[in-house]
Amino acid sequence: MAQNLPPHAGYNAGHPWYYLLGGLVPTPKQIRAHVRSCDYHGYLTDKIIAASRKHEPQRSEALRAIRSKVMAQLRHDLSRYRQVAHELRQHRLHSPVDLERPVCLDVHTNISLKFAHIYNDFAHLFYLDDLPAHQGDLLDF
Repeated sequence: MAQNLPPHAGYNAGHPWYYLLGGLVPTPKQIRAHVRSCDYHGYLTDKIIAASRKHEPQRSEALRAIRSKVMAQLRHDLSRYRQVAHELRQHRLHSPVDLERPVCLDVHTNISLKFAHIYNDFAHLFYLDDLPAHQGDLLDF
């Protein structure tokens, strides 16, 4: 079931002010579900399309290489996301926001950027998964 991430104070989870103003930190499962509910394929769309248009076996090799790179990046991004989420929780405990003069800090920008990276990683993987398993050609019957 797709799950949308609700905005907080008019900002979405990809914006630093979402976190500055107290927005909840989405879990990786929530991010994945949100990506699945959107029609976004990620910034590697052109590269994936180009790889998918190659003839076999270069097509499969290129798509496997992209998938492998994206999976490695996702693992790295998830690890860093846990770190910046922890930093944000600590910051919120020890430094309440002055709502009269709010200031967006690195801790807010860091988590919004990691959210965006994970969002793109999942979008790339879903797009790769949605490609046909075999690229047919004129000689296939």
